[in-house]
Amino acid sequence: MKIEKVIKSYSPMTETAFYILLSLIEPRHGYGIIKHVEELTEGRLVLGSGTIYGTLTKMQRDEIITVYADEKRKTIYEITDVGKALMRHEMGRLKELHANVIKHEGEFQ
Repeated sequence: MKIEKVIKSYSPMTETAFYILLSLIEPRHGYGIIKHVEELTEGRLVLGSGTIYGTLTKMQRDEIITVYADEKRKTIYEITDVGKALMRHEMGRLKELHANVIKHEGEFQ
């Protein structure tokens, strides 16, 4: 899938999709992703297995992630170059959002 089409389809990203891809800075299996997201968010976001595996399947179909290895019934996932480009785009969007929060938060005091 072309990057422009992926960006259009995924942007803005859901928090679940964002944290799944952020977890794949190194190859991980599904449970490892769940635990890493929980760690990153200090327990605020706990992904259920149905949610994560549905999202992983869609991302694999859209060539955002790929299966890195399949060891002893554990599928290991890895982010692709398309996934990295998507994350760069989303991070840029979030940086703009954050800058505007900082700039205008006082107006809501």
